[in-house]
Formats: sequence, structure tokens, C-alpha cells
Amino acid sequence: MKKLVLTLSFLLVAVISNAQRDFQGVAIYESKTSTADFKARFEGNKDITPEMQKMIEERMKKMFEKTFILNFDKSASIYKEEEKLETPGQQGGGMRMMTSFMGGGGTFYKNVKEKMYTVDKEFMGKEFLVKDSLKVYNWKMEGETKVIGGYTCYKATAVVPASKTDFRNFRMKNDKKTDEAKKEEPKSEDGKEKKTNFFDEVDMPKEITITAWYAPEIPINQGPEGYWGLPGLILEVNDGKTITLCSKIVLNAKEKADIKAPNNGKEVTQTEYDEIVTKKMEEMMEMNQGQGRGGMQIRMSR
Repeated sequence: MKKLVLTLSFLLVAVISNAQRDFQGVAIYESKTSTADFKARFEGNKDITPEMQKMIEERMKKMFEKTFILNFDKSASIYKEEEKLETPGQQGGGMRMMTSFMGGGGTFYKNVKEKMYTVDKEFMGKEFLVKDSLKVYNWKMEGETKVIGGYTCYKATAVVPASKTDFRNFRMKNDKKTDEAKKEEPKSEDGKEKKTNFFDEVDMPKEITITAWYAPEIPINQGPEGYWGLPGLILEVNDGKTITLCSKIVLNAKEKADIKAPNNGKEVTQTEYDEIVTKKMEEMMEMNQGQGRGGMQIRMSR
């Protein structure tokens, strides 16, 4: 009798262990970044026709509204933008450049058990493989709850340093100036007000507040992109300008995803990658000042 009980116990442990190991899920997220700051810069501009404004708005919507897929198991996940067919010539060089500054593209792999992540990034024509430790979020558990997709979610917040290489963190400067300040602005050779480049008109916040909503009913220490560290799958993240919201969840589907880290590109740490991007941004600002807006078009040396 004791042997039978022990055998059944071992079988039960094996079944539970296999179930946990084989557990997988997929979540679809819709990400939307506010473009109000940027729209304010060209609305009312006499040099921009209604047709041009409509085209700019359509391209900004395409760039700032995206769909992502998160495949996850108990310890790891991959987060990747949903692939869409592109119309030839649909995206210009300027849009590609801005997408690069938003750190877009590639597969974001994170392993919460090993507390590390790997993401392949393409920046201005060159491929990088960023490998580093996961960011530690000092989450503050709040008392609020709300329902997302049928799951009761709990609120948590964290304050983190703003990434200097993420275009989404940029804020447009307040351009209200006094008459005296305008008189002091540099003039071009013909006496007209000297034009400033785009980077002269933006500010970068030192820190941002992250608001996350997680579902304890799905006891996975995972979330979209680099977010993690809560006792439940994160279904919504808001950093003030970008809202990422889960629109669909499928648990234990018959088809299992291959959750593996990407391996293409030059391997660098996050700090090294940030330094590369920052250096190129500074070069672009210098070229822009000397050559006008045409200086925005530069390429990475191979």
C-alpha cells in the first residue's frame, strides 16, 4: 500500500512538473504613443499644406501605433512587433530614421529566471545584439483595480530614469519667448533668424513614472517589452506618453512557440548601445547646424 501511495505521489509530481514546464501563453498588445506634442509644431504652419499635414499624420500614426505579440512560458518570453506587408516606397528615409531612434524592430527576449534580456536592434543600417541584465523595477503596489479582458488587474507604479535613446521620451520645448530673447537669437548671413534643427526644440525628462496593471490570475512574472517583476502577467503599461494594452490572451494553445533569444548582430551591452546612439545623435545635430535639414541623412559606417 505504501509503495502504491509513493508511486502515485511521484506520478502526480511528474505530471505537475511537466504541466508547468509545458505551460505557454500568447498575448497580443496594442501600443499607442501620443503625438500631441509633435502635431502642435506643424499645425498652423503656413508652409505645410493640408495635404502635407494629412500625409504627416498618417505616417506618424503608422509609426506610433503598433501591434505586438508576447509569447511566454514560466521563465522566458519573446516580444515582437506583428509583421505587416509594406507598400514599396511607403516609408521615407526620415521616418526610418525616427523609427531607429525609437529603438524599434527585432525580438525582445527576456528570461526572468536568469534575470537577463537579449534584443536585436537595427540602428541606421547596422545590426546590434544588446545583451544585459533585466532592469529592476521598484514597484509600489497600489490599491486600485480594474478589469481588462475579463481579468481583475491590480495597479502598480514605479519611477525609472528616462532612456536618452528612446525617441518616445522626447518632449517639445515651450517656444514662448520674450521680444528681448528673440532679438538675442543668432542670425544667418542675410540677417534673417537662423533656423534651428529638430534636436534644438526637444527636451528629455530625467525620469518617468510607469503605471502597470497586472493579473494575478495569470501567475507569470512577465509583461510587454522589458517590463516584468509583478505577481501576475502585466496587461497594461502607461509611461505618460505611450500606452500598451493587451487585447487578447490565449493560454496553453496546441501550437507551441519557440521561445529562444535572437543571435544576430554585433553583441553590445545596453550602455554601449546607448553610447553609440547618443554619439550619432550628436553628429546629426552638428551636421544639421552646418548643412540645414539635409544633414539629417547620415549612415552608419560598416
